[in-house]
Amino acid sequence: MTELPRAHRVTIADVAREAGVSRTTVSHALSGQGKVNADTRAKVKEVAERLNYRPSARARSLRSGKSQTLALLSSMPAAVSAGPSQLGFFTELAMGCARTALLEGYVFVLAPPTEAADPVDLLDIDGAILLEPTVDDSLAEALRDRGIPYVTIDGPSSNDSAAPTGAAVPAGADSRWSIDLHHRTTAQLLLDHLLDQGAKQPALLVSRSRRGAQIAAREVYTETAAARGFTPLIAEADETSGEDGAFVAAEEMLAAHPDIDAVLAPIDTFATGAVRAAQESGRTVGGDLLIATRYDGLRARTSIPPLTAVDLGLEAISSAAVEMLVTVLDGGHSSNPNAVLEGDTESAAVVGGDVKPAATVDTGSAASAGSFGPVLVVRDSTAGRSPDRSRD
Repeated sequence: MTELPRAHRVTIADVAREAGVSRTTVSHALSGQGKVNADTRAKVKEVAERLNYRPSARARSLRSGKSQTLALLSSMPAAVSAGPSQLGFFTELAMGCARTALLEGYVFVLAPPTEAADPVDLLDIDGAILLEPTVDDSLAEALRDRGIPYVTIDGPSSNDSAAPTGAAVPAGADSRWSIDLHHRTTAQLLLDHLLDQGAKQPALLVSRSRRGAQIAAREVYTETAAARGFTPLIAEADETSGEDGAFVAAEEMLAAHPDIDAVLAPIDTFATGAVRAAQESGRTVGGDLLIATRYDGLRARTSIPPLTAVDLGLEAISSAAVEMLVTVLDGGHSSNPNAVLEGDTESAAVVGGDVKPAATVDTGSAASAGSFGPVLVVRDSTAGRSPDRSRD
């Protein structure tokens, strides 16, 4: 078989030869650096365009000392981030980040969560987006040790008030650069929905980790229990135990408290574990037991029955995170560590395809979860009413 000749890639030497100048002059003329008179610069650009010259990304990287590469990192264990979950939350964010990064002139790398090796040591990156780190996250520590700037999506700083409002925040590898997913709003939206559906004794199923979603869910749940007068019942499982651990925790909680008529499980893997526990206990999910989760992903949609969840507006979140990181890399964001997305931040509910206002969002100072805030997607897991609740 005849081997086709490779198309010749036009190099900077070809442009220099055609324009009758040195390679250095070509480099300076095209990059805007150095002293090149206007006529020579115009001639070099005309030749480069005529020859269809494209600068080498590798050469550009060597000259600048930058890789023009960003990465999405997460310390979530595989037990809650693998399987259907990795085809949802993590991947949806990664695709949104990749699109925005390319428009900003960066390549975007997806580094799936792994317990086998520290991905920071394996990557040549200019900056990173760290997804839902814990308070003492090892990836955050590795990024700081290497001096790599990073932005968190729902980092501890956005929940724990790491810096006073309006305070100057240093750029670089400080974790205060954060895009907030508004977990308090999301948790309140879900809990209010369960109560509006008639739940009298909702319970909470969370992990023992110190991630933002879990912290917010605990706070909102205990505050609402005090305000609405129900007994706070919280079951816990380790993230590393995944769905099986959530199943055991939910099964024990339902056996100990048979009056539980709703379960809020922010982690979708835990929510499907709760569904299994309910079914094993003889409960009817969507009937005498309502279950809701945070992320409207593959697990929520393919659960039997499908789970009520929240559209978090990850397209807007991912874009805002990349834009913030690029601004930090460019030396911006000297005094404003949080981005605010444009548009209405009113949350909403979707029932049968209709979007209806559901709650107002506490906009705070960090980026909201989308142009219209979190959107509640109501499905069969919270659609029914038990005979006891129907009498109320």
